[in-house]
Parts: sequence; C-alpha cells; structure tokens
Amino acid sequence: MAKTESTGKKAASAASKVLGSKTASKDEKMVAASALAQTKSKDVTSKAVASTAAKVLKDPKAGKDAKSAAASALTQAAPAKKAAAKKK
Repeated sequence: MAKTESTGKKAASAASKVLGSKTASKDEKMVAASALAQTKSKDVTSKAVASTAAKVLKDPKAGKDAKSAAASALTQAAPAKKAAAKKK
C-alpha cells in the first residue's frame, strides 16, 4: 500500500526554520530537508532518513522545530516489512 501523506504547512515551516538554524545538527537538517522536499509530493521517506528521524525524536537536545520535522518525515516513511514467521 502506498503512502499518501505529505508535509503540512506547520511542519514545513518548522523544517524551514531548522534548515536556516546555525545551531541545528547535521541529522536535524537532513531530516528537515527530507520533510521539506515532501511538501507537495507523495514521496516516501527513505529508511536512512527514517532512522535518523527516530534518533532526532529521541534526542533530548533536539528543538521543537527539529522534532516536528522529524515526526513529519517519519510519518511518511514506508511501513516496515514484517519478518517472516520461523518454521519449526
């Protein structure tokens, strides 16, 4: 099933602030760029960016705008594939 979400106005604004910030980390800026790129598209977030977005969300030093952008990017990630059941 394909994802149909795109980054909303508030998350796009937050991502823009992160990209313009001199104090944002490389990971925060990468996630913000991904979220901003998906503003008017139906693209899905790559596994690498989704992993980084999860790290940003867990980071107590990450700002509100960075976490907003990370949440948006993570929402647009492709669903994880379920592991095949082991046969006995």
